[in-house]
Amino acid sequence: MPYIHELADWPKLTWNAEALAAPLAAVRHDQGRLLGKMGTLGFELQSEASLTVLTADVVKSSAIEGESLDPEEVRSSIASRLGLRVAGLPRPSRHVDGVVEMMLDATQKFAEPLTAERLFGWHAALFPTGRSGLSRIAVGRWRPEEAGPMQVVSGPIGKEKVHFEAPAASRLDKEMAAFLHWLNSTETIDPVLKAGLAHFWFVTIHPFEDGNGRVARAIADMCLARADGVKERFYSMSAQIEAERKDYYATLEQTQRGGLDVSEWLSWFLSCLGRAIAASDGRLASVLSKARMWESLGAVGVNERQQEVLNRMSGDWEGFVSTSKYARMAKCSADTALRDIQELERRGVLVRNPGKGRSTSYRLADF
Repeated sequence: MPYIHELADWPKLTWNAEALAAPLAAVRHDQGRLLGKMGTLGFELQSEASLTVLTADVVKSSAIEGESLDPEEVRSSIASRLGLRVAGLPRPSRHVDGVVEMMLDATQKFAEPLTAERLFGWHAALFPTGRSGLSRIAVGRWRPEEAGPMQVVSGPIGKEKVHFEAPAASRLDKEMAAFLHWLNSTETIDPVLKAGLAHFWFVTIHPFEDGNGRVARAIADMCLARADGVKERFYSMSAQIEAERKDYYATLEQTQRGGLDVSEWLSWFLSCLGRAIAASDGRLASVLSKARMWESLGAVGVNERQQEVLNRMSGDWEGFVSTSKYARMAKCSADTALRDIQELERRGVLVRNPGKGRSTSYRLADF
């Protein structure tokens, strides 16, 4: 069976609107409920929630492609660009800044038309050195013919699985012109469905030598921001896709060989989106817990070292803190770290874990 882009009527995609009506309505209801809940919070809590979600979105979108980004660097880059507090966060690398730049351009400027030049800018931001790993690639332009056939693969090097082959480079100008015209049109299609269609259509074309998956997810996020009508992001589609990566690739692969009807892909996309919105409740709980922590500290507050460590522990933190780890994070002596920790323990902010001596560690209290 030919690939979908080889069919005579490509790209006239079709879907079963009746079958998708109920899951689409459910997702739209969940979006409205979440946005209503976030609307009851103050500006600072909304900003913190959006920062947490955007950080997860950037980290997980790269993780889908097998690339590991430091969450604290990502958080630092996003916070500095949004004018939020960055105290205690590491300085992000050039690469992290580029990935963040693409995502923020997509979500903060969601109402602006998507053009080839804008996509070229995103691609250049993803690959600031002009290389993907050790290989030099064409950056800020469509993949050239000399790059050869473009295969969409997943899996570690040496064990890649080929999911499908993209259109030849000679077709890209025409293919992308059609895609961008459709994306920027004002036809009456629900923006959530448009997000799913845009993701699939762009991935099918695969116009760049590398970075197509990340750009496709940024385009989907842009469409979802249009659906929400707000710049802030309160749920992460990329984080949910990363958690369901096997099904994600399997559904993409199957739809590439299934004719022009993409109902199965849209059904999976809506289900995944619903789970992404549901997962946001956990992130919101974390943000509210952090707010209650700072409220519990009252007017007395904390010193700069304590503030730095508590911010990191209440963010994308895994594990516990020890005296030596605290000293490294706060850049202070072990004695100073111990005094700071003991004060926070006395005030009920930190709780000592079982263990003594060098095994002594602390966790944040539940708020």
